[in-house]
Amino acid sequence: MIRSYAFAAAYWLLSAFYVIVALPLLMVPGNSVIRWWIRQYTRSMRWSLHHLAGVKVDIRGREHLPEGPFVIAAKHQSWGDGFLIYPEIEDIAFVTGDHLERFPFVKGILKKLGAIVIDTCGGGERKAASLAEGLERIASEGRRILIYPEGHLAPVGYHFRYKPGVWHMAKTMNVPIVPVATNLGLYWSQEDFKKTPGRAVLQFLPAINPGTDKAAVMQEVTDSIETTCAKLNAEALGTSVQETKLIPDPQTGTLASAPETPSPLSN
Repeated sequence: MIRSYAFAAAYWLLSAFYVIVALPLLMVPGNSVIRWWIRQYTRSMRWSLHHLAGVKVDIRGREHLPEGPFVIAAKHQSWGDGFLIYPEIEDIAFVTGDHLERFPFVKGILKKLGAIVIDTCGGGERKAASLAEGLERIASEGRRILIYPEGHLAPVGYHFRYKPGVWHMAKTMNVPIVPVATNLGLYWSQEDFKKTPGRAVLQFLPAINPGTDKAAVMQEVTDSIETTCAKLNAEALGTSVQETKLIPDPQTGTLASAPETPSPLSN
């Protein structure tokens, strides 16, 4: 647990430092400077994850990242997923709920970064409208977008239904979808304080054309990510590949728990 405490201390100290320094950068015209600064923040977090928590990271499949804009559809197992992805992609925007705006000064930083902040408190119509407004802005800027299609942090070995928003984004922008698999949840599960040392993998997968058949594309995205996650879990655990299981979405504001057992590395 000493590693977990060390990482937690670094997490909050670095977060406070980078937010405070970011405030004057909000006055700099454009957003290239603030984007560079936040990339340094995510790199610092990845360094801390490696050297303090003992979670080393392998990045695979960079060759699958296309030139120009695209939509990243990523598996979401851990609060740390973004720290792995963000430094790898130039000119990236991301979709997030408005819960992040509860942290001091973060609202202004998100706006400067050009993040798509979903209004989760204004009902279904306002939620859809905030997504559409953000998408229109990002599309006009020709940027890349990161979204977690499940919409929730999934326990290792399980998955939620992949929501079609990722297809609508890619179709509207006429850009490919890049699926991303990971097994980081084995070492940093959801929002857990405890970190388990080991070697996590983030893997970019071959791009998928959005096409016109929404159901077929969403099935392809789901199968691509979940099949690879199952393989990455088996590789880390030294076991046979176990197909991930579909579970219902958790209630709003709660985390889903694995129906059967805790993290396979908890012992």
